[in-house]
Amino acid sequence: MSVTQPLLLHRVTAVALVAAFILIVLGAWVRATNSGLSCPDWPTCYGHWLPTPGSIPADAGYSYGQVMLEWWHRLIAGFVLGPLVLAIAALCLAARDYGRRLPRHGLTLLLLLVLQAALGGLTVLDRNSPWSVALHLTTALFLFSVLWLIYERSSGRDDAPAARPLRSLAVVTWFLALATMASAAMTAKSGASLACATWPLCDGTLLPDMGDPLIRLHMSHRWLAAGTCLGVIGLVIGTRAQLAHSRLAAGALLAIVLQVMLGAAVVLLEIPTGLAVLHQALGVLTFALIARLMWRTRGQRPAPSRLPEARRAGQAQPRAA
Repeated sequence: MSVTQPLLLHRVTAVALVAAFILIVLGAWVRATNSGLSCPDWPTCYGHWLPTPGSIPADAGYSYGQVMLEWWHRLIAGFVLGPLVLAIAALCLAARDYGRRLPRHGLTLLLLLVLQAALGGLTVLDRNSPWSVALHLTTALFLFSVLWLIYERSSGRDDAPAARPLRSLAVVTWFLALATMASAAMTAKSGASLACATWPLCDGTLLPDMGDPLIRLHMSHRWLAAGTCLGVIGLVIGTRAQLAHSRLAAGALLAIVLQVMLGAAVVLLEIPTGLAVLHQALGVLTFALIARLMWRTRGQRPAPSRLPEARRAGQAQPRAA
């Protein structure tokens, strides 16, 4: 195995992470502007691979800007992130001597890409139903998490696993963050974003009428967000003696505090589009920090024979006291 293969895999994965982040945030922008059905067919848009103003029917009900927003979302998914994932899968297979599980991670990533493409078509054909949008986002976040796993495993880091309780807490917090993001999509697409018109209480009460499905959905999102916040606080406390972990945990806590403030502003200001997109972008960033911390706590100790020569030489140097 060439010593440059893990480094190349690491760099390509970094590019894919940026592309995935942009794509997920762009999807949130599509959702916030109600542009999800501006291209009513799939994979083309009004029967064209590149829609023009003249190709959009006058009674379509969408502006050309909305159409192009959805079109760019599809373009980045199919012609930027898709090829990057294929390259990463091939590099994972080539780097199997560096990490025996890398081919498995690459295959998982490839399967998630195929599933995500199919779900993208389903959301259009199902008229952007709340459940299909939430499922589409959930799969994107799974793919995003696997990219972080490959990024960490190709980094050449030599970390011992954290204690089992901390690893378990990181996994639980990741699941809570995932559920929070999915519930946010459900809340937005179901028209439940303003089901509670006040914050932090819901219409002035701590326990609103849960018989109303919109209030139930809205409050479920708030409770999941609160659970995620508690999980991150636990991670901050649990990682305080480990600098590499504690920085990620502190970053996640800062992001989630800002996220809660933005969430409150979205409700109190009645969902301004720019603020709603920023709220969801910060949510993706928070999720990314939690996902990376989860993989980091699981540790990694590559065999010395699998490390690049330069890194092995560096590790051979005595550490300062």
